[in-house]
Formats: sequence, structure tokens, C-alpha cells
Amino acid sequence: MADITKLEAELWEAADELRANSKLSSQEYCMPVLGLIFLRYAWGRFKRVDEQIDAERAKIEGRKPPKDPVDYTAKGAMYLPEEARYDYLVNLPADKDIGKAVNDAMAAISKDNPSLQGVLPSTYAELGNDILREVLRIFNNKALDEEGDDIIGRIYEYFLNKFAPLVASDDGVFFTPKSLVRMIMNILEPERGQMLDPACGSGGMFVSASDYVREHGGNPSESMMYYGQEKVDYNAKLCLMNMAVHGMQGIIKSGDEANSFYHDAHGLEGKCDYVAANPPFNVDKVKWSRAIDAGRMPLGAPKENKKGEVSTSGANYLWINYFYSYLKEGGRAGFVMASSATDSNAEKQQRRKLVESGDVDVMLYVGNNFFYTKSLPCTLWFFDKGKPYELRDKVLFIDAQRYHTAVSTTLNEWTPWQLKNLSAIVWLYRGELEKYETLLDEYKAYAAGCASMFGGAGDELLDIAGPENFNRAKDTMARYIKQQKADAKAEIESLPKREQKKRHEALAKVTASLEEAVKVISEAVWLTEKFGTGVYADIPGLCKIATRSEIRGDQEADKSSWSLTPGAYVGVPPVEDDGVDFHERMKEIHAELLKLQAESNQLMETISKNFKEMGL
Repeated sequence: MADITKLEAELWEAADELRANSKLSSQEYCMPVLGLIFLRYAWGRFKRVDEQIDAERAKIEGRKPPKDPVDYTAKGAMYLPEEARYDYLVNLPADKDIGKAVNDAMAAISKDNPSLQGVLPSTYAELGNDILREVLRIFNNKALDEEGDDIIGRIYEYFLNKFAPLVASDDGVFFTPKSLVRMIMNILEPERGQMLDPACGSGGMFVSASDYVREHGGNPSESMMYYGQEKVDYNAKLCLMNMAVHGMQGIIKSGDEANSFYHDAHGLEGKCDYVAANPPFNVDKVKWSRAIDAGRMPLGAPKENKKGEVSTSGANYLWINYFYSYLKEGGRAGFVMASSATDSNAEKQQRRKLVESGDVDVMLYVGNNFFYTKSLPCTLWFFDKGKPYELRDKVLFIDAQRYHTAVSTTLNEWTPWQLKNLSAIVWLYRGELEKYETLLDEYKAYAAGCASMFGGAGDELLDIAGPENFNRAKDTMARYIKQQKADAKAEIESLPKREQKKRHEALAKVTASLEEAVKVISEAVWLTEKFGTGVYADIPGLCKIATRSEIRGDQEADKSSWSLTPGAYVGVPPVEDDGVDFHERMKEIHAELLKLQAESNQLMETISKNFKEMGL
């Protein structure tokens, strides 16, 4: 992740310097640059899928069928005509009009993708050939192919956020981190049907949903239909570009008619199989009368304040109303919401209706620093109108604020394995033991795949028969790394100075791979220490299944807030015994303090004496 952060900063610095040398304003420069990232993104996906198709065709005996654009969309890529391929553009001769060539590339893509008509930028001639050629070269970085979507998606978001203060200060320019989006999809488990995001931004929910369907053996271009509302036209264009790159089809509406507070732009109330969103929460200045006229409030209407507007907490519950109202019978919703919404007093009765409906499924608290540009905590809400009878009286609460990976001092995320572990808690709550067992098998397969890296110690990784073996394997791996470092250090110190740096760098690479393996096995330990072979248990500080009567609380005393705050149910984790006697340690600290005070007094006396001798 540190390498990605460095790469995106370098790309931005270069692109921004070029902007300074052009005649364009930041607003005029923004979309063309993002369009070039779009082309590079599309080219990377096209190359990977093209290789897959060639490999499949190589197995066919006799005459090979011609490649069809549909073959690419089925695998999550957009077909690119030759003149729109990044390598073609970046290798054009110096005497060619590169601005015209890029404009022609955008036109060719739009011709094959009607949803992109009028969306892709066509002002590349205005950049000037020298600047445009340099930008193309900068974005043709091989590092962008190494991790595919993770890197390019991060860079896309990074550029958007850098442009945001200059061209679009609206709430809609801030996007949901990928790990939160993926967590939503893991719990929604989309398979087929209609999905709505009434605050769709750049379309991250749709892309993640398609990835999920494809990973589970489906073809989202055949089984899913996506509908989006995005009031900022700029973001709607990015959404259409993002979807096209992934070979997806959808209907995205923007502008005034797509303001979800006042419009159901697609007429989907009660018709959606899935709703997924990260709406702009804590919004003020929503006109109460217009919101009331727009309807979609099965949980109840918000109160009107003296300005004829809806309060920020009331606006949050407008979103919650909408998400619930769009679901058909059996539909599921997952969305990001301000943590304050789980127990705000003014909306207590709306929460009561939700809880009494039996449709609240999972509430997952997320700690600080998950958003790319903001540090606020949030909660992921999940509704399920198809919950089985045995779960309708229950809600699963998860507090994940202590469970994450720190990317930097200001950014946290869930790794793929951490996402699976959190999903595993939901599987056990739902009684889906086979999914949990499959995850254990994945951990075992990963461990076996790492065995050769750990020499003789790797034998233990080949024979993980039960959950208890993961902990022992982790300790063995850690000891192996420690010994390897010690042995390598002694060897390196015996080498000439000029050789030591190279050996240190080589050792660092090997050690990083070994330590990454330990991190993964540590996640297996985290999971199996809590749930063993697959038995759900309430874990203090992490998860709790609460009944509706527990959520209702003491109604007779009128103290019930119908709270949906995970921390109110899961409690705090037990304090681990560190083996230190508190009273004994306090005596030691007190003795150390007295000693330091004595030394300090003695030092002050010496300083005073020296000053007197100097006549001061």
C-alpha cells in the first residue's frame, strides 16, 4: 500500500505540473485527465481478458471462433477497437496529431457503447500534442498492471479527490473505500435481479456487485441490471465510464431529476432485489414539503423545523426510509450511515418500526479512518425482507472498530482475509456452516502453498488438520523468520561493505513475503480461536445476536431508545492478563520515581552552585 501511495502521488505531481504548462483551467483539465486514466484502466482489463480468451481458444481443436465483444463483457472488460488501445496511442509517431487520435479513440469507444455517448471527453486537441503525449507516457506505468483494479481504482479516487476542491466541492465527490463496498456485497450476496444505488457516485457499488457475481460463477451482464441516481452530472459520467470499463450495463440518471430527496427517478419503489449505497449523510437544507411530496416513507415522516427544512438526523432517516421502501419481498439492502443514526432520539419511532418488522439483519460498526479523505466512524446497516423465520426475531451486531489493518496513520482498511473473517460471522449467524468450512479449507490451502518458503519448518503447514493447528503453525513460522534474520545478519556482516546493501535488500524482500504469510495465518488463528470448526458464539467486544425484546429494552420505564448501536450489545472485550502483578509494579514505579526525583534535586543543587561560583 505504501508503494501505491507513492505511485499515485508521483502521477498526480507530474499531471499537475503539465496542467500548469497548459492553457486549461483545472476544471477544463480534470475530465480529459480522468478520461486518459479511463483509457489506461480499460486497456489493462482488456489485455488480461484478451489473454484469457486466447488461452481458452488455444484448447479448441480445428478452426477457432472469431473474438466477439460479448466475450469481453462476459469476463468483466470492455472490448476496445485497435485505434482505442493504449499501446496504439502511446506509440504513435511524433508527426501524428495525437489530440485527434485520442478524440477518435473516445469516439470509437462511444460508438460501441451507446451509454457513453456524450460522456467521454473530446477536447484533447486543446491540450496540445507535446503535453498530451507526455501525459500518455506518464500514465503508461507498468505498476498499474500489477494489482489491476486495486491500484487503478485507488489512483482514480486519488485524482478525483485532488481535483475535488478545484472543480466539485459537492458531497458526491467523496467515494466509499473499496473494503467497505466489498463488505456490503459479502453480506448482500447479490446473485441476480435489479440493484439500485440512489446516490451512486462513480458506481463503485455496481462494480463490486458485478465482481461478486462473477467470482461466484455468474455472469452479471446477463443476471444483473443496475439503476443509479446521481445529482452531480460530473459524477454520473464517471459512473458510466466505470461501468463500461467493467463490461456492465445500467441506467444512470443525473441532474435535478436524480436528487433522491425529491425524486424516485426510476420508479422502483417496492421493486428492487438489492439496494446498496453510501449516501451523503448529515445533510441539511432538505426542503421538508418537497421531501414529503416525494413520499417513500414507510417508517414515518421527519419533523419540519422552523426553516421549513429537515434536520440532519431527519435527512439520514429519509435515506433509511428510501432504502427500505425500494425493496421487494425477499430483497436485501446494505448501506453506509453516520453512526449517530443508530440511536438518535428524534427518530426512535422509525427505528421501532424497523425492529418490529423483523427485517433488520446485521448492524456493523466501523471505526475511524476508513474513508480516504475523512476520519469519521460509520455503521453499515443491512435489511433483509427475506429473512428465514428462525432469524426474524434476531439481529446480529458486530463491532469491528478494533479489527482492521492500518495502511497509514490516517487510513485503515480490511484486507481480503479480514473481509472473509467478518463475513464468516454472518455466515454462522445465518446457519451457513458450509461457507465457513470452505473458508477454513482456503486457509489450509494457503498454508500448504507457503510450506516451501519455510524450509523444514514448512512441514507443519502441510498438515493442518484442525483449527488448533493454525496457532502452532503461526508460532513455527515466526520462529523460522527470526532465526533466518539472525543467520542472514551474521552472514551479511562478514561480507565486504559494497555487497552488504544488495544482500540487505534481498533479505528484506524475502522477509516481507514470509511475514505476509504469517499475517494470513494469524487471521486464521483470529477466526478459529473464536468459532472453532464453525460454532457461532457471542464474543464480548466483537459480536452479539440480540432479540427484538432485548432491543426494545425497558418499555414500561419508557427508557427504550430502540437502539441499533452495536456497542450497546456486544460490550467490551475482556482485559487480557499480561502476567504483571499490578501492586508489585506500582511499588517499582514509585521507587523509580523517588530515585529520579532525588537525582533531579541533586542536579538542581549542582547547577545552583555552579551559578554562584560564576557570580550569577
